Amino acid sequence: MRVAAKFFQRKIFSRFFAFAVFILICSSQIFPQDAMRAADDPNFPQGSSRGTMQMEGDVNPVQIPNIDISITRPESGEEVAFSVQLLVLLTLLTLAPSLLILLTCFLRFSIVLDFIKRALSLQQVPPTSVLNGIAFFMTLFVMWPTFTNIYDSAFVPMRDGEIGIQEAFESAQKPIRYFMYSQMADDTSYIEMFMGMGNMERPNTLEDVPTHVLVPSYILHELTVAFKIGIYLYIPFIIIDMVVASILMSMGMMMLPPVQISMPFKLMLFVLVDGWGILTRQLFISVLR
Repeated sequence: MRVAAKFFQRKIFSRFFAFAVFILICSSQIFPQDAMRAADDPNFPQGSSRGTMQMEGDVNPVQIPNIDISITRPESGEEVAFSVQLLVLLTLLTLAPSLLILLTCFLRFSIVLDFIKRALSLQQVPPTSVLNGIAFFMTLFVMWPTFTNIYDSAFVPMRDGEIGIQEAFESAQKPIRYFMYSQMADDTSYIEMFMGMGNMERPNTLEDVPTHVLVPSYILHELTVAFKIGIYLYIPFIIIDMVVASILMSMGMMMLPPVQISMPFKLMLFVLVDGWGILTRQLFISVLR
């Protein structure tokens, strides 16, 4: 059987080889005439036209602009001061996300939303990016009057050339400083702590508090307030966990995780009392006093 199969394969291969040779011979007899015809007739095949590599006169080429970067030495002290101010401005723009987190109510909102997620024993839902997005837009809603005040008092005069960068920076500080100080009006212990560590005199007004003292005081105050709110949020859910754990213990179901049973009850309680609405409303009230 193997010998017959090999013979059959050789026979097929020999026939295929003979057919290929026949095609090559026929093409060598036909295509030379076409090649001579193409050499004699420049418009071969019929209806074709001669190609060209030149563009017509009404075609506009693509204009590529020239980029020139020149470095010169400053001729006066004003140019040096402007370069330094521009460098400071670019640095502030680089630190803008961090400033948005630390100098606004975003820190409080994000921490409280993360606390409620942990109190509900949720691991992946809602994602952290969603909670940060909610905190960001809530911050924009609360801080919009402050941002509008900064735009009107600092950016617009600087754009119109009425004030310089230094005056615009000082004007932009005032609304932010007022917002931070208004959140700490009831508790200035952190300001007194930093002023005492720096051996500074006791401030009489807000203007006497330096910005480098006000900012860390505000950050610590926001962390304290956020953790206090988180403790209040944890209390009802801890009670549910304790009740479920005691019931499972009395039933002898010690191998069953209490969180697996208490989580649906906590979710039902949170939804029935409109937890997201109450939490958002109370966060706004805690800031907009």
